[in-house]
Amino acid sequence: MPAAENLVNAPEFTVSELSSALKRTVEDRFGFVRVRGEISGFRGPHSSGHCYFALKDENAKIEAVIWKFAHARMRFKPQEGLEVIATGKLTTYPNSSKYQIVIDALEPAGVGALMALLEERKKKLAAEGMFSEARKRPLPSLPGVIGVVTSPTGAVIRDILHRLEDRFPRRVLVWPVKVQGEGSAEQVAAAIRGFNALPENGKIPRPDVLIVARGGGSLEDLWSFNEEVVVRAAAASMIPLISAVGHETDITLIDFAADKRAPTPTAAAEMAVPVKSELVATVESLARRVFVCWQRGHEGRRNELRAASRALPAANELLAIPRQRLDAAAGGLPRGLRANTHAHFRRFAETSGRLTLRVLRGQVAQARQHLIVSGQRLDHCTRSLLRSRRDRFAGLEARLKASRFAYAQAQRHAIAREFERTERLAERAERAMLTMLDRLEARMLHSGQLLTALSYRSVLARGFVLVRDEAGHPLHAAADVGAGARLELEFSDGRVAATAGTDRPVLAPQPSAASAPRRPRTPKRAAKPVDQGSLF
Repeated sequence: MPAAENLVNAPEFTVSELSSALKRTVEDRFGFVRVRGEISGFRGPHSSGHCYFALKDENAKIEAVIWKFAHARMRFKPQEGLEVIATGKLTTYPNSSKYQIVIDALEPAGVGALMALLEERKKKLAAEGMFSEARKRPLPSLPGVIGVVTSPTGAVIRDILHRLEDRFPRRVLVWPVKVQGEGSAEQVAAAIRGFNALPENGKIPRPDVLIVARGGGSLEDLWSFNEEVVVRAAAASMIPLISAVGHETDITLIDFAADKRAPTPTAAAEMAVPVKSELVATVESLARRVFVCWQRGHEGRRNELRAASRALPAANELLAIPRQRLDAAAGGLPRGLRANTHAHFRRFAETSGRLTLRVLRGQVAQARQHLIVSGQRLDHCTRSLLRSRRDRFAGLEARLKASRFAYAQAQRHAIAREFERTERLAERAERAMLTMLDRLEARMLHSGQLLTALSYRSVLARGFVLVRDEAGHPLHAAADVGAGARLELEFSDGRVAATAGTDRPVLAPQPSAASAPRRPRTPKRAAKPVDQGSLF
């Protein structure tokens, strides 16, 4: 009995209350943890932007989740099979009764993992053609403006400016960025895209060549230049780009995507511009060579002209024969003019002899007759054309009337068919509505009967009484009624107020479920209502 009473007196929890209590316990005990494990079951971000996967080792596994905003600012993105160190807090997921870690930061577990991630990312970008030599552009021989993407406070920018000053001073535009740490990769990529977005003739000149530079460091320090966003920005740059990250032994993925790789930032400045003194000396040497070549060519052409002039004949010899031909033509010109005038006079005389008054009148009469005949033919053709057009239009009018009549008949038949179809559909809809109303009415009647059968008032109608305390709460046991307590008795036909007596009823011991003899079940309909008796 004491054990049974303890079980009865134990507090009751709903499933939601128990889940909330467990959630608070786990979050209070493990508010901030760092977990090392291998990523398992990662299939990329969900459509909502969140990431769901698991962290496992050789003996256990824990579910993990990265929210969308945390995944967007992570420097290292989760990948399947990568061993990482996750930083976050433990919590529970009540819908499936399991605990999980909500990750805020993610980092690879050791340099070996970084190298494996670097090699995998290199293969992926190479397969996309980011490192293809066909995409790389040659550097300009003498850029007017040089854009530098680096930290404005480091020694790198001073080395670049000093080297440019020594070799060939040029205008330099510096885009200050973070070169390591969180957000540095996005800043470097934004700087490359920002230089490319400058207009060519704008207020700020667009650089002719870009230098992305950083000093040496460990693999973790240089990791920003291995991020995909930086590599893709370098590969998409329309301005030739020189990568000068780290020392000669440091290799980053931006080196493969850049148009040129410099072992140091100083070497990048040397690649960008030539030595001014050497360039001036080269130009002067080329100018001297051009002048000497011009002199030699001029002297050679002068000698050729002299030799050609000696080989040409004298002017009198060249003009002797044409002069004789001109003199002969001038001598025969008067005779030709007289012969031409005589031939034209004879032809005009013959023509004037044929132009008599009778001939002209005959030609006029013939032309008039031809005009009359042409007018008659034109009149006849006009009448024939009008008659054929009239007949054609009459035929078209008859066809149009027949077509209109046939179309009207077809429309009448179609309207009649649609009307019949509409009537049939209306009848079907009316029948369906009546059927649906009958079903709903039967369902409502069934629900009312079920409500009446399940209502506690049907139990009261069989002779039972519902006992409530003064606050109106139902009482389930005699132990809950104190001496002199005010009670309310609800019968099937009304309610009666009552007061509990001072004599407490004796509770018969209840046999346990294991020792109580089983009574044969009787049909529910055969059970008779038990007289509850008087409570007074």
